[in-house]
Amino acid sequence: MRNNKNTDSPLRQLFQYMSPFHVKVKLATLFSVLNKLFDLAPPILIGAAVDVVVKGEESLIAGFGIKDPSDQLIYLAGITVIVWVMESLFQYLFEVYWRDLAQFVQNSLRKDAYNNLQKQEMAYFEDKSSGDLISILNDDINQLERFLDHGANDIIQVFVTVIVIGSIFMFSAPEIGWLAIAPMPFIIWGSVWFQKKLAPRYTKVREQAGATSSQLVNNLGGMATIKSFGTEVYEYNRISGLSENYKKANQSVIRLSAAFVPLIRMLILTGFIGILIFAGFKTLNGEMAVGMYSVLIFVTQRLLWPLTRLGETFDLYQRAMASTRRVMGLLKTKEILTEGTQPLNKNTVKGGYEFQNVNFKYRTGDPVLKNLNLTIKPGETVGIVGPTGAGKSSLIKLLLRLYDVTGGEILLDGRDLRDYKNEDLVHATGLVSQDIFLFHGTVLENISYGTFNATKQQILDASKLAEAHEFIMSLPEGYDTLVGERGQKLSGGQRQRIALARAILKNPPILILDEATSAVDNETEAAIQRSLYKIAINRTTIIIAHRLSTIRHADKILVMENGRVIEEGTHDILFTKKGLYHQLWMVQSGEIRFAHEKP
Repeated sequence: MRNNKNTDSPLRQLFQYMSPFHVKVKLATLFSVLNKLFDLAPPILIGAAVDVVVKGEESLIAGFGIKDPSDQLIYLAGITVIVWVMESLFQYLFEVYWRDLAQFVQNSLRKDAYNNLQKQEMAYFEDKSSGDLISILNDDINQLERFLDHGANDIIQVFVTVIVIGSIFMFSAPEIGWLAIAPMPFIIWGSVWFQKKLAPRYTKVREQAGATSSQLVNNLGGMATIKSFGTEVYEYNRISGLSENYKKANQSVIRLSAAFVPLIRMLILTGFIGILIFAGFKTLNGEMAVGMYSVLIFVTQRLLWPLTRLGETFDLYQRAMASTRRVMGLLKTKEILTEGTQPLNKNTVKGGYEFQNVNFKYRTGDPVLKNLNLTIKPGETVGIVGPTGAGKSSLIKLLLRLYDVTGGEILLDGRDLRDYKNEDLVHATGLVSQDIFLFHGTVLENISYGTFNATKQQILDASKLAEAHEFIMSLPEGYDTLVGERGQKLSGGQRQRIALARAILKNPPILILDEATSAVDNETEAAIQRSLYKIAINRTTIIIAHRLSTIRHADKILVMENGRVIEEGTHDILFTKKGLYHQLWMVQSGEIRFAHEKP
């Protein structure tokens, strides 16, 4: 099921996502407001101190019953201590709460995004770059964390500053207060204009970051291929080109965002000069107290100067919103196979399959399976062979329900696969594929992967059955040997036997091997064949084989071509039919050659 495009603003989506953290958001906001209120008090205290020095016993503070100027200054000093202590306290609190909130949101977003990513059907990953997905899960979520660390508090404090100081001007000197307020509409308009211009540029930056990350992931994963083909210079140039595009995208943003502060600074200058001159004239003419003039000068600076940081704050905000769009897009992706409701106990699974007029195609390309009909009896060992592109691996993907059929149905023990709970289907089947994936960890950890509660003895028994125990014990640390990323420290045959041991330990009623012996030596193939003979007892075993010797003794062999089963039977029956199977066998045995080959 495809997700609908979300039209909500990224900021609204972020707020909605943060609803579980609203208490922490409110407290962090409160501490930011209180910190700014106490931060704005010193200019008023300075004005009061000037008023005391100039007017003495006629100062404003004298009206509170403190007549002696020395006592007034001591009184102001006490208030100043309290203000600075409270400002420092609330700065500590808002920094702790905003940073904690950033960590909570970052942690929650990454877990939720990754969890949702895992739930997507395999078709979703056909058109997705793993590097771009990693960029979203890592870089974009980190960008949000940086915004919550600093940007959110800056926005709140600028807003509080405008409200508080604007109020001071309007109540204490309305006739000149407008001079400080006059630049505000232009500053706000300029900020909004810059925001609109920056938004698409930051989106481009994130796209270029994803493209660069994607290629880096591909290259690191294919380093052996790069080295074996001597394409280091080619790949360096490719990474250089992507990095250059990323740099240019950032430069486009930098050139525009860097212009913000100088332009805003000029607008601020007009307001500051206006207050400096007009309030100064009123003070010289005796129409305004010196202390009030001092307050107005200082609060004007406090009002207008922080606005120069709006450029940096909007820069951080736009980067965060570009990242939010990508993260929320991933969170809202719903390309998930419909969940069945029928439970499936793996201990009671018989393992009988029936394909009824099955059709299947990927999102692009021609149909892969066409009106496929076949039956696999419970407990049978079935081999599936055929030329490349016949549809063998696609059939396996349908059995595992990594994809759904596009027509017809597949029955397991008489019920449509789509009726069963996906989790139960996973437990009922074990897969050993041609492309073995081992995690960076020990041999023991890789064998027990997915069966985490297995005992050491169970792991040893599975390894022995897979004929892996002997070579494992010859490794430097035995079962505690690190296999390296993707098992690169082991040979292909060793990885195959570890994967087979992993599947045996899982003990599923249905075992599926997808080209498990295609890239191993004869000795490993023989070992896997011996293991299969033992583990196939009392379980349904389905083997896709390139090497026909692997499935020679199967109960039934299905020969596929062009998405259909064209032959079916045992090895002996198919060999005597002189059809495609016979031809494939003769080619592999070296008795005949393809028409284009030279003798």
